[in-house]
Amino acid sequence: MNNTFPKFLNSYLDAWRNSSLIDLKNFISEDYKAREVTGGEIDDFGYKESILGWEQGFNFAREHNAEWKINVHATIPLREDETMVILSATLVIKEKHIETTNLFIQTFKKSDDSWKLLRSYIEAGVRSISTNSIFYN
Repeated sequence: MNNTFPKFLNSYLDAWRNSSLIDLKNFISEDYKAREVTGGEIDDFGYKESILGWEQGFNFAREHNAEWKINVHATIPLREDETMVILSATLVIKEKHIETTNLFIQTFKKSDDSWKLLRSYIEAGVRSISTNSIFYN
């Protein structure tokens, strides 16, 4: 894996945890494509729609004084310039986890010496999961 990726990932996750749309935009490619599944319904979208979604999520988090709980389950180098990250994210409101989480499979690509989120597959609203429940050794 490229040695610049861990630092990039930490910065990306910090922007998310801080609900900083301004910072997060810097980590998303304008060529971004995603598929989200919510309750069996499939929605495909791109960069502009994703920014609106992040904005709504971040506004919700701020309005409810919530904290993002993000677990990285796996980091998988795909190619020299691409890395996949599997993570889950949920909100903690008043020290209580909400009952569902979102599972993300995200692919990041390096170009011009910077990493950008290029693709995502998202399972939204799944039951809360622990770090140990996804992968078996």
